[in-house]
Amino acid sequence: MLIGVPKEIKPDEYRIGLTPESVLALTEAGHEVMILTEAGHGIGKTDEEYINSGAVIAETREEIFDRAEMIIKVKEPQLDECALLKEDQILFTYLHLAPDPEQIKALIASGSKAIAYESVKANDGSYPLLTPMSEVAGRMAVQAGASCLEKAKGGRGLLMGGVTGVEPAKVVVIGGGVVGINAIEIAIGMQANVTVLDKSARRLDYLESVFGDRLNAVLANDQNNRAFIEAADLVIGAVLIPGASAPKIISRKMIKSMKPGSVIVDVAIDQGGCCETSRPTTHSEPTYLEEDVIHYCVANMPGAVPLTSAYALNEVTLPYILKLANNGFKDALRDDPGFCEGLSVCNGHLTIAAVAEEHGYEYISPMELINQG
Repeated sequence: MLIGVPKEIKPDEYRIGLTPESVLALTEAGHEVMILTEAGHGIGKTDEEYINSGAVIAETREEIFDRAEMIIKVKEPQLDECALLKEDQILFTYLHLAPDPEQIKALIASGSKAIAYESVKANDGSYPLLTPMSEVAGRMAVQAGASCLEKAKGGRGLLMGGVTGVEPAKVVVIGGGVVGINAIEIAIGMQANVTVLDKSARRLDYLESVFGDRLNAVLANDQNNRAFIEAADLVIGAVLIPGASAPKIISRKMIKSMKPGSVIVDVAIDQGGCCETSRPTTHSEPTYLEEDVIHYCVANMPGAVPLTSAYALNEVTLPYILKLANNGFKDALRDDPGFCEGLSVCNGHLTIAAVAEEHGYEYISPMELINQG
């Protein structure tokens, strides 16, 4: 199979879909890989390194989209990239369709087969291609929030861990999943006063068993959410409903109740955000002020640490890429129901139920389309 890797064009995105090591694994398996020139510069990799791994260097992205049977990316395709996709071409990348109706339309019109990293499910029910970037984002959320709390950044002027005789910052993490547990770990490591809000008592018990009395684990409900968010210096939104838009847990009224100069980091922004006042930002302009609260809503947080992120992502995506390349689209997905759940758009049809319901499209199950050929 001929696999194409364009350069990411989303603002401040420096990752690449395949590292040289992944290219070598694919070429040794008998596949061809075409990389856009300089696409690896964001992770410090040269065209020569990709050539030494067996790749062919393309001078234009049009050549890649025109020739490749499968396109490997990191972030969702921008609309001009969607226009280059062809019927039956496989696209394997993060998609985050729920908050992006224009991308949905463009992918449906392309006739391509778009598989979303974030929706691929493992046998144990986890989301293995989402996990590493959630780990990165959770850890970054705390360091971003700590920076925003500095007075020069518009924050309250608080040190996360405080000092002798001065209380540490109050950090509230909403959601105890992969993002949440990584945010908790870093915030506790910075000696902040950390509370997690989660709807699952079982998950809270688990988090208490991990972190002990260093963590205040609280059942999420309207009353507790309001009380802890109002008192927080830093709120980290770590809510996820796989494939669907994030629920708006934090209302504008809650934001108004927070202290001026406090901070919210909405990690759920790539799924629309869990705060009513959130809107996507970039690494170049990561924050804005709303109701006197600093909002950090960068939609591609791991893109700021592309070397770490690209290698972490490739470790989990490569086996699936090899499966597609070795077995072909139909057999790879038919033989792995969890992999099949990642199929989001196929031959002009929307194949992810939550997105179809939210945006008023007819839903067709991915396995039905695969079996139809």
